[in-house]
Amino acid sequence: MPIEALTYAALGARLNISPKAARSLAKRLHLPCSLSVDGKALVSVDLAEIRHRPRPPSLRRAHDTTLLTAKIAALEVEVARLQALAAGHRADFEHERERADRLLVELMQANAETMAAREALARLEASVRSGGRTNGSVDGQGHVARRLGHLAADLVAGDRKASR
Repeated sequence: MPIEALTYAALGARLNISPKAARSLAKRLHLPCSLSVDGKALVSVDLAEIRHRPRPPSLRRAHDTTLLTAKIAALEVEVARLQALAAGHRADFEHERERADRLLVELMQANAETMAAREALARLEASVRSGGRTNGSVDGQGHVARRLGHLAADLVAGDRKASR
């Protein structure tokens, strides 16, 4: 038979296959291709040399679609289950985050109270080292004892707050 220049649609019609399958066949067989005046691809082919038998329509396709539909339904159920599980985990995460925020506030308060207690301790130690003198003069024992008592009370109060 002579060589003919056919479009993919015409080749498909001659071989009883779709134009898409004809294009695939032409590529697989490395058939020469050119463009027509109207811009369509023309395949140069000798139909006598092509031994192509189209496959019969498969019964597996109907079976495959029912099987795939069942798989899709099962996967949708699994997705719904996982979304519910994720929502539960998200709620747990939010609860723990709020708890961590509360603990951070408590830690910052305890840190501030500890710093105040350290400052009071430093003042008390400075007062003890100076021997109760203020401005270089020795005051009466009553004032020094009272001052030391106030500083000790501040220190104890700060220590109690920090230990909570």
